Amino acid sequence: MASTGPPKGCGSNISPIFYNLCDLTTVWGVVVEALAVAGVVTSFILFIILMASLPFVTNKKRKAMVALQGGILVFTLGLFGLTFAFIVGQYAAGCAARRFLFGVLFSGCLSCLMMHSLWLALLQRGRTPKCWMFCLGALGLWLVEVIINTEWLITTIVRGPPGAEVVPDLSCRFAKIDFVMALIYVMVLLVAVVVMPVFTLIHEQKQWRKDGAFLLVTGLLTLAIWVTWIVMYLHGNKAVGNDSWDDPTLAVALVSNAWVFLFFYTIPEISLLTKENLEQEPLDDGDHVYPARSLVYDNILKDPETRLQNMYIENKAFSMDEPAVSIRPESPYGSYNGQLRSCVYQPTEIALMAKGLTRMDQEVIIPRARTPSLNPGSVSSLPRSHVSLPP
Repeated sequence: MASTGPPKGCGSNISPIFYNLCDLTTVWGVVVEALAVAGVVTSFILFIILMASLPFVTNKKRKAMVALQGGILVFTLGLFGLTFAFIVGQYAAGCAARRFLFGVLFSGCLSCLMMHSLWLALLQRGRTPKCWMFCLGALGLWLVEVIINTEWLITTIVRGPPGAEVVPDLSCRFAKIDFVMALIYVMVLLVAVVVMPVFTLIHEQKQWRKDGAFLLVTGLLTLAIWVTWIVMYLHGNKAVGNDSWDDPTLAVALVSNAWVFLFFYTIPEISLLTKENLEQEPLDDGDHVYPARSLVYDNILKDPETRLQNMYIENKAFSMDEPAVSIRPESPYGSYNGQLRSCVYQPTEIALMAKGLTRMDQEVIIPRARTPSLNPGSVSSLPRSHVSLPP
């Protein structure tokens, strides 16, 4: 390239390894670069929105997952940044970053997604472990891939006996199958992300079924992208007769998978953070054992029918005479709850008529039967027809 000059769109002072970033004849580099830059900006803005929406999150259960969602945004931002390492040409530091960060960044995203799926599964069983437990679980799963990639990088770069000549571009000399085999652990995490959300689709509440659907769609699209780039990277490009498309294949896989994480998981989850939960969640066992009397009393007063039925139930066997109006309020534990009876009970005309009839009945003197006297000379109070004369 030095003899023919820089390509169209690149200046003369630009190093040849960066020609893919500015070469207008090689469209894939410019397009992938633009998508990566847009992804970096979008990830940063979404992270700020996520942190700013924390004070407005009313659902404590959903608020517990903000830490995992923030971790996914950080790792997704790293995926967009790693895309530039596959756009530029190969050199020692760039190849080492490719081999190490490819699996590390993907394992970070998938570990957070897997912990979110596990949280939904436990929530479905009525258990809600602490948020820090899931963060530690995601950190542990991520550190496993960090250890794997570190060992692979050390064993493939540091070769030969001590004092031997070090090849500058040894980090770029690795077989394609070795690169894929080093990502087996990431593939296991990917399968777990696809399988675990399936059990959350039968959750009782619709809002948690949405979370499971987002996780499942994200996992399926990620699986499809991985199967595509592995097939193209190992066999497809060679079958077509164009081995130079290895780096573009990996760059396209990175930027497309990062956008999948943003569109199908992060953005929907952030939109649900401040959304009010209209569904009634089941209360815990301790929430309704001893309800506050003031709350129950206020709820009764709000409904006039319940107030009349529950607070002032009268026994029909008693008279309908109203008790004397008490100046001092009754005890709150009594039947009146401190309210004046006359303010609540208003007798109707039928009740007044019945009351008047009752008083009239009480004024009528009903004759009573008496036991006949054993004394013959005494006068019986019974009628003659009922008095029997002695023989």
